[in-house]
Amino acid sequence: MSNSAAAHSLAPHRRGPKTIYILAGLVLGAVCGLIANLAWGKTAVLANIVHYGAEPVGQMWLRALIMVVIPLVFARLSLGVAGLGDLRKLGRVGLKTMLFFFMVTTLAAALGLIMVNLVKPGVGLSREGRDRLLQTYQPVQIPLPSPTRGQFGIQTLINVVPRNPLAAAAQGDMLGLIFFSLAFGVALALLPTDRTKVLIEVLRGLGDVMIVIIDLVMRAAPFGVFALLFTVTARFGLDLLERLGWYIITVIAGLAIFEFGVYPILIRVFTDWLPWEFFRRTSSAILTAFSTSSSNATLPTTLEVCEESLGLPREVCGFVIPLGATMCMNGTALFEGVTVLFIAQVFGIHLALSSQIVVMVTAILMAMGAAGVPSGAIQVLILVLEAVGVPGEGIAMVVGVDRLLDMCRTVVNVTGDMVAAAFVARSGGNPSSDAQREPQSTVQQNAPAL
Repeated sequence: MSNSAAAHSLAPHRRGPKTIYILAGLVLGAVCGLIANLAWGKTAVLANIVHYGAEPVGQMWLRALIMVVIPLVFARLSLGVAGLGDLRKLGRVGLKTMLFFFMVTTLAAALGLIMVNLVKPGVGLSREGRDRLLQTYQPVQIPLPSPTRGQFGIQTLINVVPRNPLAAAAQGDMLGLIFFSLAFGVALALLPTDRTKVLIEVLRGLGDVMIVIIDLVMRAAPFGVFALLFTVTARFGLDLLERLGWYIITVIAGLAIFEFGVYPILIRVFTDWLPWEFFRRTSSAILTAFSTSSSNATLPTTLEVCEESLGLPREVCGFVIPLGATMCMNGTALFEGVTVLFIAQVFGIHLALSSQIVVMVTAILMAMGAAGVPSGAIQVLILVLEAVGVPGEGIAMVVGVDRLLDMCRTVVNVTGDMVAAAFVARSGGNPSSDAQREPQSTVQQNAPAL
């Protein structure tokens, strides 16, 4: 990927609220909601406060996030594939990189499903609470045209190819949207650059515009999070709040297992590094990822760490790292798998193994289309929910606690990018047919002896 392409992959400067303000809105919303629940219970006073006050504010903020889903996914996925350049020239290096991304993201999504099935964080809500949740969120569910939604089989594969991509986008048909976006990106990559330059710039502009809208919406995040958490806790009290606590523990535990359990194995097997030395040298990028909650904002630091601290060839880093910031979202895939099953458990909706396969596949694909910016996964998660028949607006239950989880999953995302770069460098990959590979001694000089 060229330097100009890498520069375009960076998100616009974000000026949203600091994390402390969002966390303050989260805590205040939960506390005030519990106080209101204990003080007024099921009285008309509380119902009016929620219906005419907190709920409209929270729903308007949530809808503002959801409205950018379709254009954002289309732009990001299309550009991610088109950014590979001429697929015929990239050959083995591009294929090897993409296969590594897909393999590790699949492991992350599978681990998320295993964790949520073992812990069952959403199980235990009272029947009355589930009935009220369904009554609250079911009416606003977005209907999808496919009668086989949530089932994995031949018809699912047929439905992946949309008859009308515009209709698929309008109806929220996620699989059809993904297929068309990927096909569009492949076509852009195969055409001569002079014929696609303007269209690629338009897509980049569209993606940047959507991110700016997200930035504007996120400025109101403390108020939106307060309203959403107040609505949930005022209606359902400690019962649902306890379920949210177990949900947070499940996500963070899964991310920690992947970061400190799965990655060390991959580092030892697929790279020239010892795990502890790898984490020591990449600590600055990991800390930046945690503090910014953004793969894109961390991208300059990640590139510097890979080239200077790890001593990886510049051509490898310039190709793998920007591409990984868009398409290697391991933490996001794990988070999405856990979240979908958690919301289904809270609603009392049983997802069979076939539906969970759909969740895993869509989580992998949607993670590749998620923006590398704070809360970038939330905008696409509703589509994963709808794909398996779970009310999409149920995302309101977890969006308030997402900021903390976002910081943790961004660490896993960025670490995965650096592991991928080390793997490609070890295998002798160089995406540039014209550039000379850096001498092997440069890498060996910085790598620890094994």
